[in-house]
Amino acid sequence: MSISAQGRVSIPARIRRELGLGPGTPLVTYVEDGRIVLETREHLIRRIQATATADRPAAECVVDEFLAERRLEAQGERHRIEA
Repeated sequence: MSISAQGRVSIPARIRRELGLGPGTPLVTYVEDGRIVLETREHLIRRIQATATADRPAAECVVDEFLAERRLEAQGERHRIEA
């Protein structure tokens, strides 16, 4: 690959086919560690989502946490009323 006089770079057909890239496919472009990186928006979103959820076990859910906390609070309120 090389850069044209207009500053354009063509992605080889073999790579476009392998990645399922067609005309008009939106790509995100950025520099990382001195490299130019191109990726589809969908890939970037999946990567960010995977990073955001990597710290949580798959079975753990924010809603489950909330409900468990509410149950504990309700039990504490019941004990205060009974006392």
